[in-house]
Amino acid sequence: MLLLGIDIGTSSIKVAIVDANTGKTLVTVQYPDSETPINALQPGWAEQSPNSWWEHVQQAILKANATKKYNPQDIGSIGIAYQMHGLVLVDKHQQVLRDSIIWCDSRAVEIGNKAFQAIGEEKCLSHLLNSPGNFTASKLAWVKENEPAIFEKIDKIMLPGDFISMKLTGTITTSIAALSEGVFWDFKNKELSKEVLNYFDFSTSIFPSIQEVFSNHGTLDKSIALSLGLKEGIPVAYKAGDQPNNALSLNVFSPGEVAATAGTSGVIYGVGDSLHFDKASRINQFAHVNYTNNLDRLGMLLCINGTGIMNSWAKKWIGDSNDYAKMNEAASAITMGSEGLQVLPFGNGAERIFNNQIIGAHLLNLNLNQHGAAHIYRAVQEGIAFAFRFGLDIMKENGIMPNIIRAGNANLFKSKVFTEAFVNSLNVPVELYDVDGSVGAAKAGGMGAGMYASSKEAFQHFTPNQTIEPTVSKQYDELYQQWLASLKKFI
Repeated sequence: MLLLGIDIGTSSIKVAIVDANTGKTLVTVQYPDSETPINALQPGWAEQSPNSWWEHVQQAILKANATKKYNPQDIGSIGIAYQMHGLVLVDKHQQVLRDSIIWCDSRAVEIGNKAFQAIGEEKCLSHLLNSPGNFTASKLAWVKENEPAIFEKIDKIMLPGDFISMKLTGTITTSIAALSEGVFWDFKNKELSKEVLNYFDFSTSIFPSIQEVFSNHGTLDKSIALSLGLKEGIPVAYKAGDQPNNALSLNVFSPGEVAATAGTSGVIYGVGDSLHFDKASRINQFAHVNYTNNLDRLGMLLCINGTGIMNSWAKKWIGDSNDYAKMNEAASAITMGSEGLQVLPFGNGAERIFNNQIIGAHLLNLNLNQHGAAHIYRAVQEGIAFAFRFGLDIMKENGIMPNIIRAGNANLFKSKVFTEAFVNSLNVPVELYDVDGSVGAAKAGGMGAGMYASSKEAFQHFTPNQTIEPTVSKQYDELYQQWLASLKKFI
């Protein structure tokens, strides 16, 4: 039996086909080839079209089918990973009412701050494990306040993965994990938060039915199956946000295990078993994929909005003939520290680690007679690694003390410069795996459909292809302290 995994990223859609028996990935594809734009109608705003996601999902599946490396009729389950915190609104005909306000949009910061104060800091942190901040609940409140005509038409609110599942099946569901990442879930009372709903005056009727992450969220519609060359009735058996899913993809299920990713945003994600919260709400805690009302499995998430997108910016604007491989090669020829050039990579909206401040990206100490493009490439990647170090220090304050970090051999971890800077700045070994979110979602869909008896069975063939140990951590710590001194001038 084959498993289909779909990863709804900010930059593109990825699809994987995995053999359930061998665990081998038969096909992975990406669509479109170029990065999907983010619509910024005003400074600090970030939107994407859900209907574009749906079109790209269909094209990605057809692209995978076109490889002829498998029989599409052998696919038995679908798993979906998706960019977290995005707000999708549909009417009673399941028609999209407006573009999605996505994860890096900053317009609702003040709305969330006011809710934090009104509901009460202790109440929010002890029950929601987060402040309402800039999450989905606050985004919905922004729509209610600024677009009342649209708000009145809402039948259901969803996260991006819920929407794609709806398009595949015609059924609308959600999960505790999804509701927690929207800051709608009360962990102490194990229900939709009465305080959040009452404060914002949201009706419970706009929320989909709540199911476990690993469950049947609907079956593939006949007409959709026909258009995609798949069997009618395949279950969508898993939906999870990209960071919990990335942890799952790296076989991170148990307390003490830690995963990292360095895509458009940068994340360190550790699993715990207690209702812990950061008193300054600089990091967040959500229900992990294996959380249930009877088993506390919480994901402590550190998110840095401005990481991979900074590297992408450098590729786009500094020498248009460069690609990532050439950039990495050029950066590796520059000595560590980039000859004094520093980058603060925080130009992608409000940052939780700075209490939702927008400090912007900064290029510091530029010497026009000394520094060239390669220096900038290296300084960007080192600055991103230093941002991770800053975040890990916050996580350590909250009890996450990783002995090793697991990451996929993808995105910035494909760069030796970045990986060296990351490992040595954090002074923690990193295991790299040949896996991505779509592969993890495929396996998780198999788990949800009952094709595996346990996560242990699903990941029985899972081994790292490389482990990188710190070798020059003292030198990188010195560089980090210099970078930190520069950062403190802006926060």
